[in-house]
Amino acid sequence: MGIVSWIVLGLLAGAIAKILLPGRDPGGLIGTTLIGITGAFVGGWISARFLDRPVTKQFFDLPTWGAAIGGSLVLLIEYRLLFGNSRD
Repeated sequence: MGIVSWIVLGLLAGAIAKILLPGRDPGGLIGTTLIGITGAFVGGWISARFLDRPVTKQFFDLPTWGAAIGGSLVLLIEYRLLFGNSRD
């Protein structure tokens, strides 16, 4: 996948993760994209390292999307544990 594909995947994965885990989080389009892109890398690493399932380099691959969304959820949960609801 190219860099544009990673950005699109990150944006969509971050948005899906925010829908699955509602609440106040680092917001905006840029924050969602960064969480999603970082989550895609984290999810891919977890998938390859612990689940023995390396992520393919295809954009329309279900395990790739699952890893990206799962990684984004992990990052959102970590953010909430570290910073709580500081935006109340």
